[in-house]
Amino acid sequence: MKNNKIGERYIIHSYKHDGSIHRSWDEAVLLEDNDSFMVFGNDKTKVTESDGRTWKTKEPAIMYFFKDNWYNVIGQCKKDGIYYYCNIASPFVIDEQTIKYIDYDLDLRVFPDGAFKVLDRGEYNYHKNKMNYSKEIDKVLKFELSNLIEMARGRTGPFTVGKVEEYYHLYKECKIQKQ
Repeated sequence: MKNNKIGERYIIHSYKHDGSIHRSWDEAVLLEDNDSFMVFGNDKTKVTESDGRTWKTKEPAIMYFFKDNWYNVIGQCKKDGIYYYCNIASPFVIDEQTIKYIDYDLDLRVFPDGAFKVLDRGEYNYHKNKMNYSKEIDKVLKFELSNLIEMARGRTGPFTVGKVEEYYHLYKECKIQKQ
């Protein structure tokens, strides 16, 4: 990846396994770039669905995109605490200021108290059959879901207490500097 600068602005494109666009976000501000992952922030950003519908996110979000892991993690800063929405997804690539990845439907929702719930198993099974996910991909995705659950239970990685708040503070500083 090129030499990325903290505070740079990107957009995000999520695709399905068949290459069709799933969803896009019009802002992601770079907060950290290291050997394992990149962290971005946004707030009240415009989201465009594959059918053209648009909506805005309701709260600030800190997004972890992993270079070698099949998931990304979004920490949502809500009034009653940090909620995590984790997408089982391909490792990302960056192409001309656009973060791109394949979304594989399975999601993990982690609540402020540490409780969690696996979401969208039916959608995953539907797309797995429709788009012919290989046995290897199916195995990797389920393995990565297990890894995410273990990190959430242990409050490690992106689930480390206070880390999302730290990145959100940095995001606000970057926004102020861009004004």
